[in-house]
Amino acid sequence: MNKVLFNYLFTGYLRTILIVIMIFYCFGLILNLFEEIEFFKNSNSSLLIPMSLTALYVPNIIIKLLPFIIFISSMWFLLNLRNSSDLLTMKVYGYSNFKIFFIIALISFIFGWVILFAVNPITSTMVKYYEQTKSKYSRDIDHLISINKNGLWIKENINNGYRIISADPTRSNIVKNVTIFNLDKNNILINKIYSKNADISENKWDLNDVIINKFEDGISSQIYLDNYEIVSEYNYHKISVLFKNFDTMSFLELLLNYDDLQKKGYNKSYLDQNLNSMLSMPFFLFIMTSLASILTMNTLKRSNNFAFIVAGLIACVGIYYFKDLSLALGQTNRISLSLSVWIPVIAIGLFSSIGVLQINEK
Repeated sequence: MNKVLFNYLFTGYLRTILIVIMIFYCFGLILNLFEEIEFFKNSNSSLLIPMSLTALYVPNIIIKLLPFIIFISSMWFLLNLRNSSDLLTMKVYGYSNFKIFFIIALISFIFGWVILFAVNPITSTMVKYYEQTKSKYSRDIDHLISINKNGLWIKENINNGYRIISADPTRSNIVKNVTIFNLDKNNILINKIYSKNADISENKWDLNDVIINKFEDGISSQIYLDNYEIVSEYNYHKISVLFKNFDTMSFLELLLNYDDLQKKGYNKSYLDQNLNSMLSMPFFLFIMTSLASILTMNTLKRSNNFAFIVAGLIACVGIYYFKDLSLALGQTNRISLSLSVWIPVIAIGLFSSIGVLQINEK
């Protein structure tokens, strides 16, 4: 009988998770499709392109929303279990509230690891293709930026031409050995600017120890300045943000290529944040299942599900803002970024552990 009851919980809970995922996927398709159509409206592409790109991108959104999907799935499954009197039947056969909770929470925990190792590599590849396809239609293709082992490289448009900037690799707002080539629309070099270091914290770059080589009518002249300013489309924040899109990287890639990604210019703090965020997901799913159990298993009486739905929505909103607040503290250097990921998991875990002990007495 125990095996039959376990199979009932296992298959029923997984079926509920898949149903909720499909519901979220359908909503995601509808909402994201409008955004993609808006992006491609001025191009000559067919409707098939935004539709296919939407289908590729939505699974990545599903993974980000997985803690809330698991919370809703757990509440839905446990409410159906309780309102159909199956919960009382299982208790008769020796299944306590804690045992039922632990089984579905363990399923959530294992499901999280399966997502990380089996599904996440696929969705990251899909997002990478999505980004590459959209970049072909991007209006800002003339503005290019790259950070690699050879340094920082920027190409941007300016009045009557464009500029190419190179500098040593950097992980701060001070860059060294900055070289700027200003060219006109005919690709003719106007001047070359060299600076020992530059502060790029703002869009107005402050260059120090500057040498300007001007070229006019085949004649070269050289000017030495202590300070010089240029206005750029980019600053340190904007440059670093460009390298925070970890959706194109899978959990396995982050785990196995951690050092190589740093050499490519990815910020160590944000690599740690994303890696810890992925590592914490199975534990977060376990905790969200425990919260759903606390809300639904306090009594065996049938009741109106509307109250539980409202309570669940309030809990989801509260947890979302709590996570957002914790990440904000990490991004403002009040706490480490890695710790900011785990604080919500630890705090909610401590709270839910008390509630789980209480429902076991019901």
